[in-house]
Amino acid sequence: MKKVFMAFAMTVGMVFCVSCGKTETASLPVSTPEEVKTVLIAGNEEYVANSSNKGDISKERREDTATNGQFPYATIITCSDSRVPAEHIFNAGIGDLFVIRTAGNVIGDYELGSVEYGAEHLNTKLVVVMGHTGCGAVQATLEGGGHGNVQAITDEIASCLTPDCSATEAEILNVKNSIDKINSSEAIQELTEEGLVEVVGAIYDISTGTVTFLD
Repeated sequence: MKKVFMAFAMTVGMVFCVSCGKTETASLPVSTPEEVKTVLIAGNEEYVANSSNKGDISKERREDTATNGQFPYATIITCSDSRVPAEHIFNAGIGDLFVIRTAGNVIGDYELGSVEYGAEHLNTKLVVVMGHTGCGAVQATLEGGGHGNVQAITDEIASCLTPDCSATEAEILNVKNSIDKINSSEAIQELTEEGLVEVVGAIYDISTGTVTFLD
């Protein structure tokens, strides 16, 4: 699995330093959304198998991205839940992922603008809406909603749920609702029509660490 991960990681400009054991990301363009998805899957498998993150968070990497800018290969929209650390989940380092986090991984104007920025200006090839098991925002919605400003989140989730759906079904429906919001963007529509960007959904299991991409 490690060899597979290294091969695909190089596709998105990741160069492995054998002598120091670190992973350095070069400023190379990624090829296709599907290849980026393959890298994410391989990275997650490494994370699950080893319970560690081999991404580059070195001083040299910090300095490189500070000087030369960021070139992430994927945009990840996920929950603010402290058990869902996106970079660790995908074995990513500094500058590899453009991460947008909000409770319940819901999409509003600010989040949608951030997605557009990632796709248009940072040229990320894959947009992943990643929900997770045991989501507190989803559970609060199923139990009748939140209060104060939290209600705006639970109202958004409630708008896409079916009667008597289970927590698992609700988590998936919530992801699909956020995908629909992203796909409503004219900017994203243009990029997807040109084959430059793909928007996909996924569920992260907070117990096993496994990411399952939705069909």
